[in-house]
Amino acid sequence: MTHIKVTVDGTRYEDEVEPRLLLVHYLRDRLGLTGTPIGCDTSNCGACTVDLDGTTVKSCSVLAVQADGGTVTTVEGLAADGEWTPLQRAFHERHGLQCGYCTPGMIMAARDLLNENPHPTSDEVRQALEGNLCRCTGYQNIVRAVLAASGQQVPEEATA
Repeated sequence: MTHIKVTVDGTRYEDEVEPRLLLVHYLRDRLGLTGTPIGCDTSNCGACTVDLDGTTVKSCSVLAVQADGGTVTTVEGLAADGEWTPLQRAFHERHGLQCGYCTPGMIMAARDLLNENPHPTSDEVRQALEGNLCRCTGYQNIVRAVLAASGQQVPEEATA
């Protein structure tokens, strides 16, 4: 067992973990933060995307011990006092989800994009989200949601 200290969504945790424990399993099974889904366990789908020390990572490809001393933000940690962020609201209002399984990872990847590029183009949004798969939506509404969250007025046909 390995001793780790990690801050997740603003709360500090100290735990003993097996060195092979994946961060996604630590978040879900140990901390009960089930907003980060396990999609593929191979880092292909991006559903489990979280922020680790300011960088988006697929938590199924990071060991919990690698987060030792770090700060993790999950989709559950974005809302302050139960108030959604503009990005979360935009996903809801623009119907940027269907089954919702990919949504946490999409939101976390889009958040990273908007932090780096506050006013992306449709193509830049698509490129930033290419490591996150959605099997339901066709991506148009996801792109519209990200553009709306950036404050851009986007006609419906602009992202088709």
